[in-house]
Amino acid sequence: MALIPSQVLRVAILLSYFSILCHYKALDMPAHQTYGGSWKFLTFIDLVIQAVFFGLCVLIDVSSLLTKGGDSREQERQLRKLIGLRDWMMAVLAFPVGAFVVFTFWSLYLYDRDLVYPRLLDNFIPQWLNHGMHTTVLPFIIIEMRTTHHRYPRRSLGLAAVCLFGIGYILWTCWVHQVTGVWVYPVLERIAPLARVIFFSVMTLVICIFYVLGEILNSYIWDQPHTGQQVALHPHHRE
Repeated sequence: MALIPSQVLRVAILLSYFSILCHYKALDMPAHQTYGGSWKFLTFIDLVIQAVFFGLCVLIDVSSLLTKGGDSREQERQLRKLIGLRDWMMAVLAFPVGAFVVFTFWSLYLYDRDLVYPRLLDNFIPQWLNHGMHTTVLPFIIIEMRTTHHRYPRRSLGLAAVCLFGIGYILWTCWVHQVTGVWVYPVLERIAPLARVIFFSVMTLVICIFYVLGEILNSYIWDQPHTGQQVALHPHHRE
């Protein structure tokens, strides 16, 4: 795809995340005033991740334009560092966490919305904002994956990083419960302690599966056309 349309698309997505975050933080919700504030919710953490990621993408686009035609090796080295950070964020955070939020939210919502999104929240959160937080995240990140080739780290390292993120959020959730006596999500209030351990374990497995799916999708999109390269991770996806 052309460079300029891709740049404009990334800027539009970044601005949309700024708008969503501003509207979300402006909500007068009791949960925002309690311990941990918005940072207790994985949805909010994911929005910040996506905004930072697309901000980094836009920064790389601007830097590429500014350094185009230049011969500064230092600028090229710094740009390569930014690209490496962008690719790492895509692999470990932006895609797996974004896909996890969309999948788990709508799965629980369709099963019993009160487990994750009680009807009381309809009085605070408009439908467009709900979809901005829980729906458009996935198509946005897939669009970015389709327009730009991202290099994934070694799978063992990527999975380890994703697991650390998942375990870190679980520990944070447990700490919030320890301090406040209330679980962040209603579903955790309704199940026994052993069931919570199983639930957390399954959720960690699910986010790891999304990491692998992101790697496979990226490989399918970008390795398939370049049959002369030796970078294919999944040759059975070639036609």
